[in-house]
Amino acid sequence: MTLLGQETPRWRSRLEEADSPVDEINIPKLDGYCPTQDHEWCEVVIEGQPRRIRFHNYAELYKIPTLYEELFYEKLKCCSPSRVAGLLEDVMTDFGQEASDLCVLDVGAGNGMVGDELAARGVRQLVGIDIVQEARDAADRDRPGLYEDYLVTDLTNVPENEEELLRAKKFNCLSCVAALGFGDIPVKAFAKAVDLIETPGWLAFNIEESFLSERDDSGFCSLIRELSRQEIIQIQAYRRYQHRISVTGEPLHYVAVIARKLRDMPDDILANVDEA
Repeated sequence: MTLLGQETPRWRSRLEEADSPVDEINIPKLDGYCPTQDHEWCEVVIEGQPRRIRFHNYAELYKIPTLYEELFYEKLKCCSPSRVAGLLEDVMTDFGQEASDLCVLDVGAGNGMVGDELAARGVRQLVGIDIVQEARDAADRDRPGLYEDYLVTDLTNVPENEEELLRAKKFNCLSCVAALGFGDIPVKAFAKAVDLIETPGWLAFNIEESFLSERDDSGFCSLIRELSRQEIIQIQAYRRYQHRISVTGEPLHYVAVIARKLRDMPDDILANVDEA
């Protein structure tokens, strides 16, 4: 078992081996202005050509090999894939279970950062989902063979044939890291992902801490509280930590959550959940 926060992230060795077209990444000097995460941006030089890229324009980020890792993990010190995967491993050990027992649905899978961390801990069955084709293309390019399947689909409106395929996998774990909030994965999509997990099962996710506060109006806080209140899930670990730093150098705190799914989600919750 690895100790939380002490393992070497998988992305570092992959980055060292990659042929990067990224010449420079320049974080803007904003003179006291601190944009929200979904409005952060940087200037990058790709093979001599300067470009401005907004952080949440994932399709553009994924097109450029190594840019995602160099920006978020090298420059901005993101640690969430290893932190959430490590916390899941620790909790499962307490339950006498092993990662090799998991069949994981990795939602917001991107180029496979989280899947890579899970595979390093012994997970053998991984299926990715993302809403942009560029994410799947990047996963195939950067981590070929990591996922046994990877769907490009909208979880708020899953085609019937894709839902049948997903349910046939009988997932017993959901991972969703650095993907919730800010309009990337709406609350309705997250609820649908939870619904796709078998009972009993595991949930491993993180979210910026304000989305779990009383002031939250996105719907995430109310959904998780309702799932807990109705004993659909039982939270086993709740860990606040520094996800990364902002473009102004300030710490951005997230909460990592590991929960057990105890029973199937009633139809009324999924039908009535607000779409942020």
